[in-house]
Amino acid sequence: MAMLSGFLSRRRWLVVGAWLAVVIVSLPFAARQTEDLSGGGFDVPGSQSEEVERIVSADFEGESAGRIAIVIEPAAGIPPEGAAAAVARAREGTATADGATIPAGPSAAAERELAAGRPALLPVDAQGDADELVDTARDLREELDPGARVDGATAYVVGQPAMWAALSEVSQEDLEKAEVTGFPIVALILIAVFGSLAAATLPLALGIAAVLITGGVIYLLSQQMEMSVFVVNMASMIGIGVAVDYSLFILARFRESVRAGRSADQARAEALSTSGLAVTFSGLAVIISLAGLWMVDNQALRSMALGAMIVVAIAILVATTLLPALIRVLGHRVEAGGVAWSAIGGIRSLWRRRRRPGSTSPDREDFWQRWTAAVMRRPVLSVVATSAVLLALAVPVLDIKTGTGAINQFDRDHDARVGTELAAEISGGGADAIRIVASFDAGTLQASGNAAAAGELARTLRDEPEVASVSRPTGSGERALIDVSPRGQSESQETLGFVERLRDEVVPDSALAEAADVAVGGEAARIQDSRVQIDGAMWQIIAFVLAFSFLVLMLMLRSLVLPLKAILMNLLSIGAAYGVLIAVFQWGWLDGVLGFEKLGAIDTLTPPLVFAVVFGLSMDYEVFLLSRIKERYDEHGDNKRAVAEGLSSSAATISSAALIMTAVFSVFVLTGVPSIKQLGLGNAVAIAIDATLVRLILVPAAMQLLGRWNWWLPAWLDRLLPHIGLEGGPRRDPGPSAEPARA
Repeated sequence: MAMLSGFLSRRRWLVVGAWLAVVIVSLPFAARQTEDLSGGGFDVPGSQSEEVERIVSADFEGESAGRIAIVIEPAAGIPPEGAAAAVARAREGTATADGATIPAGPSAAAERELAAGRPALLPVDAQGDADELVDTARDLREELDPGARVDGATAYVVGQPAMWAALSEVSQEDLEKAEVTGFPIVALILIAVFGSLAAATLPLALGIAAVLITGGVIYLLSQQMEMSVFVVNMASMIGIGVAVDYSLFILARFRESVRAGRSADQARAEALSTSGLAVTFSGLAVIISLAGLWMVDNQALRSMALGAMIVVAIAILVATTLLPALIRVLGHRVEAGGVAWSAIGGIRSLWRRRRRPGSTSPDREDFWQRWTAAVMRRPVLSVVATSAVLLALAVPVLDIKTGTGAINQFDRDHDARVGTELAAEISGGGADAIRIVASFDAGTLQASGNAAAAGELARTLRDEPEVASVSRPTGSGERALIDVSPRGQSESQETLGFVERLRDEVVPDSALAEAADVAVGGEAARIQDSRVQIDGAMWQIIAFVLAFSFLVLMLMLRSLVLPLKAILMNLLSIGAAYGVLIAVFQWGWLDGVLGFEKLGAIDTLTPPLVFAVVFGLSMDYEVFLLSRIKERYDEHGDNKRAVAEGLSSSAATISSAALIMTAVFSVFVLTGVPSIKQLGLGNAVAIAIDATLVRLILVPAAMQLLGRWNWWLPAWLDRLLPHIGLEGGPRRDPGPSAEPARA
């Protein structure tokens, strides 16, 4: 890192120019990053829902599993010619979409319904895979302007592909609002922290650069693989906070070194070899945590994790290469001074005049020293009380329910939701049918025994309370298809429970199951399969993240006790965040506040994403705090003093970084769709808890109780592990059972 600092100083303009060129090249691609994102990616390989979609697409022409339709709602008193004109506009708009048409028969029926004052449903004949159908739906939305009334009629584009096309639009709008709101908030915090406009601008500029470059990479990746519509929000949410935080840590260490009397060159080298190396380690920990999500064969989850991993990697690179070069270019301007510092100084002077005489004495302990001393005087009380609070917040986890659906992502008055609900009313049930496919062992549907078995199952299903209607069995070769319209929406807990009962009880007990291999699919079944897949893989994700986090911390801190303590405390933070999410989104405790709305379940992707992101980001603060404590311990070997000095020297910077991260996540809570709101709220709560209750109370109290055992590492393991030396300084006896201290 010291060598890198020298190179960056000598070739600063080359480095700045190279990064500027990368940003400029990324701009046009970043502007198009949402164009080819997919609403799919939730298919579970080998599941019944995946098998049904494949069979229907291949064997049942005109029965594509991802159907699109147009709903037309007439105004009161619309004349027959107005009804005909509305249908004609829908047909003309559909004709502009590649390969999409509206059959003549349904068009005539729709005109009669509209003339009678009733909404009409026009099926769109469009073939293709999931991504192609989303593109078709996007074209239809551009042509028909859904939700806008034209000459007494309002058109809506409905169906699962149309839902994802609309969600892509909403996601882009939310991202723009979040960035417009978030960057000024982060700028104000940075100005307050540094007291310098130049110093505050650097982390912010690096955050913008990281997000823009990642946007360009996402666009290129979306041309080669399926990427979720949520990946841009995920990357922006993580990227802004991480890039700013990493830059803040390095810049703060540089300014600290300068104030300690070192030259600018020495300060840059020290900042990179200490905080720069810590940034690299903590960033790799975040990437490793996110990599754990790839253990689930779910493309939506993997693509969101990939977007976050890319932006973290870019944030590490800009913080450790571009930032030092910019510091060298700006020189003394990154120090406190100028208008910002004068304003902050004036506010501080007013505050000090209000305080009692002597309270600002130079030899008086600062706030963080007094805080640490107070916590460490009563370590047992601090640990017990804080743990009790966190465990109480985590109690709702015992009632967690998960589910995935698109309709709840929209406001109640959004055209995608209104149109879907109208389509459900017209069809007499949920908008998306549960699809049952039978592959006969012998013969076709027309065989007497097969037809009787299929008909019997259809009659049985009509008597189920969750069912609105059942289609007649349709044959194609050796297969048969039965469409079941549920009364509720596809993502409702009632419909998901019905799918599970269909598979476990109703279908296996039917005569059709004896004559054929029967699979239950459709949108509700896909949601259920995705939920079971991700929920079942959570233990693998947790084990992967915990194991690699332990190894990284053990290597960096040269201790077995501290990594275990860090993992336990991170789990408490995440459990508390899960509890808040369940109370807000599943139980509805804050309905109507800040746009929160009870959903009855947590999005299936939220628990693994929150776990991986929070665990990785918590490692950031763990690395920075414990590396400072270890630096002091290596100097004098006094555990209590090392904890106090390490916390007091890093607490202000860590708190500022956590405040920035929490502010960024909170912006997405206020501007995002429910899935993004959940991610934002979960991450914001967990980071806030981690930076306050955990870092400021649990860590110093626990380290006081453990004493020298904090640094315990078996001698044989000490010999095997490489020496990283994050903060430099002489090595001391790491614990009560280790080898004696060496010179």
